[in-house]
Amino acid sequence: MRIGFIIGRIGGVDGVALETEKWIEVMQRMGHEIFILSGQYEERPMDSRFETLVPEMSFFSPESFWSQKKAFFYPETKPDELIDHIDLYSKVIYKKILEWIKDRNIELIISENASCLPSHLEMGLAIKNAVKKSGIPTITHDHDFAWERGDRYLSPHKAINEYVESHFPMRLHNVHAVINTHAHNTMKDRFERDSVNVPNVMDFDIPYGIPNNHNKNIPRVLGYKEDDILLFQITRVVGRKGIETAIDLVHQLGDEKIKLVITGNYADDEGGKYYNELVNQIHELKLGDRVRFAYHCFHNKGVVEKSDGIGYGLTDAYASARACTYFSTYEGFGNAFVEAVLGKRPIFVNNYEPVYWPDIGSKGFKAVMLENNVITPEALEEMKLVIYNDKVNREVAEHNFELGKKLFSYVTLEEKLGELIERAVKAA
Repeated sequence: MRIGFIIGRIGGVDGVALETEKWIEVMQRMGHEIFILSGQYEERPMDSRFETLVPEMSFFSPESFWSQKKAFFYPETKPDELIDHIDLYSKVIYKKILEWIKDRNIELIISENASCLPSHLEMGLAIKNAVKKSGIPTITHDHDFAWERGDRYLSPHKAINEYVESHFPMRLHNVHAVINTHAHNTMKDRFERDSVNVPNVMDFDIPYGIPNNHNKNIPRVLGYKEDDILLFQITRVVGRKGIETAIDLVHQLGDEKIKLVITGNYADDEGGKYYNELVNQIHELKLGDRVRFAYHCFHNKGVVEKSDGIGYGLTDAYASARACTYFSTYEGFGNAFVEAVLGKRPIFVNNYEPVYWPDIGSKGFKAVMLENNVITPEALEEMKLVIYNDKVNREVAEHNFELGKKLFSYVTLEEKLGELIERAVKAA
């Protein structure tokens, strides 16, 4: 089939973009021809044979930026003026989508989060109208919903709230793909809409997290000794990641040889508030260089060679980790867990809402799990065993890898995509 993906931005490291790349790769393996319509191609050179740019679809376009601010943050805005703006620019995008469908002879549309989260009002409405007009089989890959984001998408304008309720998520002949059991149940309860639960996956056939001559120098680059024991927090620095618990763990372990390395930056931490709280915690606990913010050394996609010849990808971070900390309080799925499984590294995790236990933990993975980020004496002893006992560390990692390969591999994704395509064709 000639399958068209519609996405606000692609090529970056956000979860939607990363999972879309995996869907594209697996669908191409299945023999489908893939076309992309996007408002922004980040770290991805465009191939005009298969990729089309619509600037108005970018989250950073003046049109979208203006309507997001006025719809959700400024109560003095005139609702009528706002609705007129949304309708006008949605028609611009709508026409370009229809032209793209015709020019590329698209047979199936996949809307990537654009039809469930109102982060680009014009694009969401345009896709809905184009799907309705064309009647083409459609899959909406629903990663996030407005009600999962607290007050972020609660408008001071009644008209905008009604607008969001009416258009997000899309409810036409489209088939929904959700990423966790909670979303599946919520779609059923709220809208009486069925959905296919498609977990986030990794390619278990490609070596990942393998120690080599390139990454063996990571301890030295970070200012540590070769015999230091490195725990890695491979996430961004945002409040819901529970990094304060990982720092407290280092404190409770009381071993000068154990270090915590945090690979992500704090670009998404508004005002650096959470980052400063972590710095204060490190200072108060007198941990000094036992906790290292190392975002300057690691890049989220592959290996990046810097001017000094040093650059590491996340695969190198996993290669250097004795174990990984992942004490999140909330995740849509939890890619970092699956990455640790793929990299054959044990993981210490909080039972994060609403996904961990129903969709991951209950499947048989061996992980030290906290409740509400409380490090009990029992949990601390379990973590010590994993850290210091080579045999246990290796057995946990191997067990989780084999289970992850069964549950969260490209084989699983291919099966789910086959089911989605069949449903979408029947529903159209």
